[in-house]
Amino acid sequence: MLYIIGLGLNLNGISQFGLSIVKKCKKVYLENYTIKFNYSKGQLEEMIDKKIIEADREFVEGLEIVDEAKKMDVALLVYGSPLTATTHISLIQEAKRLGIKSQVIHNASILDAVGETGLQLYKFGKITSMPDFEADSFIEVVKENQSIGAHSLILIDIGLEFEKAIERLGSLIEVDQLVVCSKLGTNGKRILYNSIENLKDEDVRFPFCFIIPGKLHFLEKEVLEGFRK
Repeated sequence: MLYIIGLGLNLNGISQFGLSIVKKCKKVYLENYTIKFNYSKGQLEEMIDKKIIEADREFVEGLEIVDEAKKMDVALLVYGSPLTATTHISLIQEAKRLGIKSQVIHNASILDAVGETGLQLYKFGKITSMPDFEADSFIEVVKENQSIGAHSLILIDIGLEFEKAIERLGSLIEVDQLVVCSKLGTNGKRILYNSIENLKDEDVRFPFCFIIPGKLHFLEKEVLEGFRK
């Protein structure tokens, strides 16, 4: 059987149910290409008391893990929520096609955690991401969101450092105020709210994301101002 298990946002974020499933699996893989973890593989192995095999994009998309699930219980651990990446849906579809049982154990993700900014989740528009190569198509999504007054969540690829990411954003679109979220769900979380110019010199560590606020409710404004430095 194939299990796709969300780890949540910190080392102790896995649910008790997810942990019980991991302990009975013969093989445990860790998807390592969509996020830069804020803890080590060794720390995670110690916490779950199980040896972990790192799984890169090529391995996961090659669907080898589904073949293994024909013969044994296999777990794929995913940072945050397990179904935010389309690859993982593909695993479930392939398992279904082959008549292999699968189960998803959900968890918290950045999509929940951004609620700490005070921005109302139902007022977010389409989510987009800034790649670690020169491309500006994500800005079209932001502009579409802005046209209806919606907030824009911009996820940042793991190869892109904060200094370069915020410089690129400022070169592509004029933003009055920006929200920067770093390490949400951990003890080291940071939420910053200011102009791009005033945020450029901040020491922001991965994982981080940007939010360009849309039309703000007075309560959203009040909460955001509390994060202004």
